[in-house]
Amino acid sequence: MKKKEAYNEAVNGDEGFAAGEGYPSCEGEPCANVADDGAAAADTMAEDTQDAAASGAEAEKSDAAAEAAAWKDKFLRLQAEFDNYRKRTLREKMDLVETGGKEVLKAMLPVRDDVERALAAMDKSDDIEALREGVRLIAQKFTETLRQRGVTQMEAAGEPFDPDRQEAVAKFAAGEEKRGLVIDVVQTGYMLGDKVLRFAKVVVGE
Repeated sequence: MKKKEAYNEAVNGDEGFAAGEGYPSCEGEPCANVADDGAAAADTMAEDTQDAAASGAEAEKSDAAAEAAAWKDKFLRLQAEFDNYRKRTLREKMDLVETGGKEVLKAMLPVRDDVERALAAMDKSDDIEALREGVRLIAQKFTETLRQRGVTQMEAAGEPFDPDRQEAVAKFAAGEEKRGLVIDVVQTGYMLGDKVLRFAKVVVGE
């Protein structure tokens, strides 16, 4: 019985433990709760992690917005440059058409001058041969002026009929050896470069 009482007193009190031998000694002060300190530290770390994640998300959102703004600016600049290019190209084409027509008409004026001089000579001279030579020279000059502008005459007589360059206005019985050939040229055809400027009107043999 005495042994049981002594055991209970030892368990309820501090008997059997010396300071620094595994028993917490707070030297008369309330001991701190180590478990509570660990929980508080864990909560603080969790909050720091959440703050860091939120900060990272905000940074990514800000970078994405900046990149989107940069691409939008590039798109608007490119659209403006293309619109300016389209307008400039259209204006240049219109100027080219007007200038091209102007240059051709300007090149025709000397020929017109020669025709006027030939008409004046016809009123003053009875020399038919000289007048013929003058008209022949005017025709040559006119042909050369056209050639300089890329206009050339089609050679059709005696050639096989070409529907891509010629227009048959009549057919003529010319024998087997001339079947499908151009017998006569009613109206001369002209080429502008490698394209038909005017179809030749021809008579085809059959």
